[in-house]
Amino acid sequence: MRRTFLILALLGSVVPLLAFAPFVIDHGLVPGLFVSQLFATPVSRFFELDVLLSAITFWVFMLREGRRLEMRHLWIYVVCTLLVGVSLGLPLFLLFRERKVS
Repeated sequence: MRRTFLILALLGSVVPLLAFAPFVIDHGLVPGLFVSQLFATPVSRFFELDVLLSAITFWVFMLREGRRLEMRHLWIYVVCTLLVGVSLGLPLFLLFRERKVS
């Protein structure tokens, strides 16, 4: 499972950032424009709200499970989720959780 979680974490960081790169190249890091485009259509709102709720659910699980297993530096997974997304934060946490329980 470690290798699987590592591959998923790598894909979870590279794929979303590659999709985001054209926006940054065209517009720079403009938070207002990013948010307005993020909520521009019902479909994009659906995906954003789904990902937001998934992130919150992941954080609740990660904090509880991480504390139960006495894992250190849990804040790193929150930062990874905020900077890239659940696609990085969750598999990275699961990778280190797997290392802790094995």
